[in-house]
Amino acid sequence: QVHLVESGGGLVQPGGSLRLSCTASGITFKIHTLDWNRQAPGKQRELVARISSTGATTYEESVQGRFTISRDNVWNKVFLQMNNLKPEDTGVYYCSVNRTGRTYWGRGTPVTVSS
Repeated sequence: QVHLVESGGGLVQPGGSLRLSCTASGITFKIHTLDWNRQAPGKQRELVARISSTGATTYEESVQGRFTISRDNVWNKVFLQMNNLKPEDTGVYYCSVNRTGRTYWGRGTPVTVSS
């Protein structure tokens, strides 16, 4: 059974930083592409960052240069380092993985950027 658990969210002032973590189980972690997504209040969920099994990364344009996705294949974790946070980064952040044609999601961790 695939299980994803996010942590690390919280309240931060504009310009601040947070590091999100997602721990995965039930998959052969090292072979999968992993995603961080977010859902802002009143908006649809969107892909923020992606890391492939080889470590190649892609980012949504608005977070390019501020967010960094990374992975630890020993501890089955994927991270999202978020710097220079802006109020528009506020939302619930979810990690996800696609396995055998189905996308699995964690429950999310909330991030609020506000002064």
